[in-house]
Amino acid sequence: MSVAVEQRDDSAALAPVLGGAVWRHGLIAAAAWIVAALVTVALPDVVPWGSRDLFAGSLLAGAAVLAVLAFLIGRVGRLSSWLVRYGPWFIALGVWFALWELITAKFGWLPKPFFSPPHGLLHVYVVDWQRLLICIAYTARLWSIGFAGGIVLGFVGGVALGWSKSFAYWGMPILKLIGPVPASAWIPATFFLFPTTFQASIFLVALASGIPVAILTASGINTVNRAYYDVARTLGADNRFLVLRVAIPAALPNVFVGLFMGLYYSFAVLVVAEMLGAKYGLGWYLQFQTAYSAYANVYAALVVMALICSGLVKLLFLVRDRLLGWQKGVVQW
Repeated sequence: MSVAVEQRDDSAALAPVLGGAVWRHGLIAAAAWIVAALVTVALPDVVPWGSRDLFAGSLLAGAAVLAVLAFLIGRVGRLSSWLVRYGPWFIALGVWFALWELITAKFGWLPKPFFSPPHGLLHVYVVDWQRLLICIAYTARLWSIGFAGGIVLGFVGGVALGWSKSFAYWGMPILKLIGPVPASAWIPATFFLFPTTFQASIFLVALASGIPVAILTASGINTVNRAYYDVARTLGADNRFLVLRVAIPAALPNVFVGLFMGLYYSFAVLVVAEMLGAKYGLGWYLQFQTAYSAYANVYAALVVMALICSGLVKLLFLVRDRLLGWQKGVVQW
């Protein structure tokens, strides 16, 4: 969707509430969250989970915020358009919390320990937050080193593959050969090639993130309009200028596609990488809790990983929009 079309959609959605009307979706969402809170505290749990009152209180607090915003819509700046756009999601979230409570904690249709109600996940964060924070720190160190190394090597290699025909002659067949192989399939080789499991884990994350960046960067360099090079050469540009000021900027849209793919692939292999003898980390946490059938802890860690990944994706979108501001008004993914 183009930026202009998206702005028109937001404006059209916000128009009915800018005149002082009430945000109806906000009131409905507040009611749904209140119902979810009542379901949580009014009906008994089949099996005790803990933190039930805390979860119900959090739902009521969220409902109060939504109700207040329903009457302040149009007066909270850019937040108004965001709230109007995602109003149905707030409603769906409240309904989902109520249904989730019913089928797990209240009726036991999805029994313990294989499934957990939402207040069961909250209880994990309450009682095990210190260990989770340590695991997040270890995972952040491993992922940041592996992802940074992977995208740097992938970008440099992709530029070389796209610019140099001789380099592409030897490198592209190798890249096409190892590219489809899952990074986890290289685990036996990593035990021989690297002296520590931490270095082996970094290699797996770097491999998973670097290959899509290299392929998409090379593709972007290859598809640059040759007329750009001709104009630059006419003005006296050398090869260094052509690579740094023409080829790379023109290939940036493809590079960011590779970055997004590499980000997702790196998180997919991260769990496997942290199972190679790691002492801490979210992947280790998942394995450790699974061994003890503590599936509520497993789900809680998965939620943390999903939130971290989605936050990084959002950050990458912001960087992309900043660097590719010249694309505004055209179709974007």
